[in-house]
Amino acid sequence: MDANEILDYCLAKKAVTESFPFDNETLVLKVDTKMFLLMALERQPLSINVKTDPEWSAELREQYPQITGAYHMNKTHWNSVVVNGLKRDLILKLIDHSYDLVFKSLTKKVQNTINNS
Repeated sequence: MDANEILDYCLAKKAVTESFPFDNETLVLKVDTKMFLLMALERQPLSINVKTDPEWSAELREQYPQITGAYHMNKTHWNSVVVNGLKRDLILKLIDHSYDLVFKSLTKKVQNTINNS
């Protein structure tokens, strides 16, 4: 997958916005006001940071050398994923999982507003 495919997939989800709050190279995708994916656009090979359940994070890191604790983030909950060499289905599953974790952390009121929009 390339950066455009990942961006299009994420933007198709409800209440997702994109911004560059840190620098001109790190694209941040949020659901409502909370980050669920970061993508270093200038870095090669392409990598993304996604939030994952801590137990699944440990499994992923053992199974895939392309998945490590995310730099400058809570390594218990965030993984850095080098996209090259990973199957598309796994990348989409990681994105969905990250989005769902962050969505569930929103207040019920915000969740309802998003679901009903």
